Amino acid sequence: MPPGVPPAAPARARRADAATNRVALVRAAQTVLARDPHASIDTIAREAGLSRRAVYGHFPDRDSLVRAVIAVAAERFNAIATSTLDIDPAIALATLAARLWAEAAQVQASASLAVDDDHVDETARSLGPLRERLRGIVDRGVAGGAFRRDLPPALLARVIEEAARAALRELTDIDDVDARDVAVRLVLSVAGLSWHEASDLLSTHPAVLEED
Repeated sequence: MPPGVPPAAPARARRADAATNRVALVRAAQTVLARDPHASIDTIAREAGLSRRAVYGHFPDRDSLVRAVIAVAAERFNAIATSTLDIDPAIALATLAARLWAEAAQVQASASLAVDDDHVDETARSLGPLRERLRGIVDRGVAGGAFRRDLPPALLARVIEEAARAALRELTDIDDVDARDVAVRLVLSVAGLSWHEASDLLSTHPAVLEED
């Protein structure tokens, strides 16, 4: 051992390299899965500049890597949900939808995985805080008369969630539309607001659709 070099230094260097490679793999997976949710391990490894063997050194299989990608984005989505507060449930719902849409545009891999039926269950499990926040907004909206009362709140929250998922699937491929504006209006409509009411809300509260 060279003089002055602590015995633990090589081990620390290896751990640092491993951590760097893991981050590189997750970022590469985000990039590749944004293009193709079914991309192979080999494709992801090439994007990261690593070997297939290196991938399996961090993730035992492809599904575990996909779960890591979902978890990274879920953390960001859940943080948005817990920080979206407004006394008015309609404004809260519109703001939540707008902020999540803007985030999804930045995290395209997670958007692709969220609408992919093979990963919807994993995505739903990872988004527990977001779903809880949505349910709270819906409960308040129904109780206060701002949202429709012909559906149980639990079902209405699920329908809103599925409508947002459908919008994410369809609107990203349509040109010449403000996808975030349309998605927010769709969510409000499902909640029970008329298109006139949704337009009035967005006109009165333009900050809902402003870029952060």
